[in-house]
This record gives sequence, structure tokens and C-alpha cells, in this order.
Amino acid sequence: MLGPPPSPSSACTGICIVWDVSVADAEIVQITEAGRRGVSRLVADAEAGHTTVLSRRAKSVAAVVSYQDVQRLDELERTLTDVALVLSRVAVDTGQRTSLEDAIASFGYTRDELNSMDDPA
Repeated sequence: MLGPPPSPSSACTGICIVWDVSVADAEIVQITEAGRRGVSRLVADAEAGHTTVLSRRAKSVAAVVSYQDVQRLDELERTLTDVALVLSRVAVDTGQRTSLEDAIASFGYTRDELNSMDDPA
């Protein structure tokens, strides 16, 4: 079950956990039992914030969660991707910057040559 986003008063420095993501409180149900319960009950439980993990031969194979939780996980994934990109940039950034003219010259052109070329589109 996903916890709510942190309150504004719980400000943090550095990297913060956006949501408490855990299936530790989820009910584990065999697929045959889930079938007996029915989709309607599983969906109603998910809408109420209850996560059900479905298992087959003692192995977790699926989970029934609310759509709101899926949206939160999607947002968390995007946030973590952004954090990873920023951290990787910080790790390799030497502080050296390259001018546009130098970048163009590294390909063997000048700005005037590029401007005089026909647009390939």
C-alpha cells in the first residue's frame, strides 16, 4: 500500500522519500482464493486502499492495487528518473562548458556554412 505524499511541514534536505511504497501490509492470496472472492470484491478492496498480492505456488505473481496507487507509482518513477539524471550529471560535470561555435567546429563546419546549407526538411 502506498502512503500519502509527505505533508508540507515535513520538509527535508537532500533526497526525500516521496511516498512510502510497501507491500508489507498487503494480504497475500492464492489465485484460486482470489477467484472465489471475485473481481468485484478485489477491486472494491483496492479502491478502499487495500493491496492484495496474488500468488501461485507460494510465489507472488501479481497485485491488485488502486488506480490512484498506480498513478502515484508512475509519478514516483518519473521523479526517480529525474533524480538519477541529475545525480549522473553532477557526478561527471567538470564545470567546463563548450561554446556553440566550438561544437560546430568539432564537426568540421562554421556557423556560416551551416546557415548556407539547404534545410533537409
